[in-house]
Amino acid sequence: MCAVSALKRGVFFSYGDIRLGQGRENAKDFLRQNPDLMNEIEVVIRQKALSGEIALPLDMGVESDGGAAAVEEEL
Repeated sequence: MCAVSALKRGVFFSYGDIRLGQGRENAKDFLRQNPDLMNEIEVVIRQKALSGEIALPLDMGVESDGGAAAVEEEL
């Protein structure tokens, strides 16, 4: 969708042309309410990590929340 998975522009978080929310908590709430988009972003982040394009923290993994923690860390 875009070269960068999630962007923060001022106080807004965006993914491509999709505005996720104003502020971190609103963006996280938006992603929780839109699990398909959250999963899409997670796949992009993991692909970029596997290719070496970005580095992920060592303690990042699939959480009991269905992976929301992985996406939240990138936001």
